[in-house]
Amino acid sequence: MSLRGCAVGFDIDHTLCIDNKLERVVFLHLLDRIVLEGGRPLGSQARESERIDDLLAFSRGGGCTIEEAVRRFVDERGVKARDEHVAGFKRMALAMAESFVVPDPFARSTVATLESMGVRLAVLSNGWNPLQEVKARRAGFGGPVLASAELGHQKPHPAAFAELTRELGVDPTRCFYIGDDPRADVYGALQAGLRAVWLDHEGKTYPPDLPAPAYVVHSLEEVPALVAAEACV
Repeated sequence: MSLRGCAVGFDIDHTLCIDNKLERVVFLHLLDRIVLEGGRPLGSQARESERIDDLLAFSRGGGCTIEEAVRRFVDERGVKARDEHVAGFKRMALAMAESFVVPDPFARSTVATLESMGVRLAVLSNGWNPLQEVKARRAGFGGPVLASAELGHQKPHPAAFAELTRELGVDPTRCFYIGDDPRADVYGALQAGLRAVWLDHEGKTYPPDLPAPAYVVHSLEEVPALVAAEACV
């Protein structure tokens, strides 16, 4: 079967792979540096971890870039944020990625099957390259990786998804987008006219205040059959 007029876009984090709190750990290392520079933690390590997770969720949801998140983190702890804080954060994240990032067990086989079907593939992620590229490669994905930091738009903004379909060279109605986040991934894709697929790994309740996804899968393993069945509908 060939589906050369069809395309699939993937989210990365909690979709193609799990990064095991990589950026949280890097932020905690940054906190240690801030303390050495005369800054002060805002709470215990457990409380700081909670704050970091909130900051990362805000960033990944389109609230700010990772650069802005790092600067905010440093400033709030009493040290004037500098470019070196951002650069150091990125260096450490890249150095640790190989050890922390674990692919979804079906990521490689799903990508390979879709490629064998002639489906065009790309990644669209709220994040920054080259970190998102490293994560994608760990999951066996060798195609284009679009990161919000380079695009100037973050999911769920429709412009981010427009960049994805432009990269893939397809009409939005011919593009499936697979992601785990109901707002950033599903709502964003729907607003841009794509076929939004919610990857619900954990049997969660979909937020009732958001438009329903076009499709729901519970494993990446289900994606090739879904695309094959629905591509021409």
